[in-house]
Amino acid sequence: MSDDRHEQAGHERVPGRHRSRFPGISSRAYEHPADRSALVALRKLTGFDTVFKALSGLLPERSLKLLFLSDSVRVSDRQFTHLSDMLRDACYILDLDRVPAMYVTQDPKPNAMCIGLDEPVIVVTTGLVELLDEEEMRAVVGHEVGHALSGHSVYRTVLLFLTSLALKVAWIPLGNVAIMAIVTALREWFRKSELSADRAGLLVGQDLRASMRGLMKIAGGNHLHEMNVDAFLEQAEEYEAGGDLRDSVLKILNVLPRSHPFTTIRAAELKKWADSRDFQRIMDGHYPRREEDKDARVGESFRQSAASYADEVRTSKDPLMKLVSDLADGAGGLGGRVKRGFNGFTGQSPKDGPANGAPAGG
Repeated sequence: MSDDRHEQAGHERVPGRHRSRFPGISSRAYEHPADRSALVALRKLTGFDTVFKALSGLLPERSLKLLFLSDSVRVSDRQFTHLSDMLRDACYILDLDRVPAMYVTQDPKPNAMCIGLDEPVIVVTTGLVELLDEEEMRAVVGHEVGHALSGHSVYRTVLLFLTSLALKVAWIPLGNVAIMAIVTALREWFRKSELSADRAGLLVGQDLRASMRGLMKIAGGNHLHEMNVDAFLEQAEEYEAGGDLRDSVLKILNVLPRSHPFTTIRAAELKKWADSRDFQRIMDGHYPRREEDKDARVGESFRQSAASYADEVRTSKDPLMKLVSDLADGAGGLGGRVKRGFNGFTGQSPKDGPANGAPAGG
């Protein structure tokens, strides 16, 4: 990879056009372990793709494509040419044979998505295009191409459909509960897939600072002169470690309805991966190839996923995760820790508990 660098007016120094390419790279190279295990299992199911494509008559995919074609601007050599160049460049770096269709749609909210059953379609909003500079946008385009390479667009389309269906059948108690259970599970998987796609964006842009700037702008708008990457990452650490068990529960409740992880968490996870040996090995040209995907074992992928979750619990500073880790390790005095963690629910401190050993709360 070339180290040539150049200045852009109003922007930080960014990498030159000469970046490493990854011929034949498998999406397993950058996928989060939880995302990877789910995808490997789904790909191993005989006829899975056929079943989902059969759903295309029910899913509003054709309607969405017609909508984008009629009421958005298709990226091409004649429209949004800079985005067209970025898209082809991202596909070249990740060795994606077919360049997905890409549209820009009028929406002041910064957003991007990759959907589609038969063929992935990338959509970016005008709010995002206007917010990000060239190298920040390059990471976003790489993010969406990463979704396409992983096959996330299929499951994202299903998630959108089921979410819409849940709203339509909300008046049917049991039907809604069943659908929402599936939606909740899909959202948990999709949040992990977003971390995977962030990694793909870094592989395409190959500029961690640009990826971080983009995430900060999505969180705080176009005010880079008022923001600081280190302070932004400290927010993620404070979010994870702060509070007591009540806050841990609130965090879970806050994230459940979301398809994306919180922005500070995405930044911290990406920084952690960028500093890892796994990322350096990919940059050095050592990564799993697509031709080996058929040999990927479901059991091994699930073991890696389980190990990832276990490590997440073990290293987490979140009060609830620390409690779970202690339970797993057989630590003593857990009753007192649980009591201290939840004492805020009763408004009592541990020393103010009821007399005569009566239980606190009710």
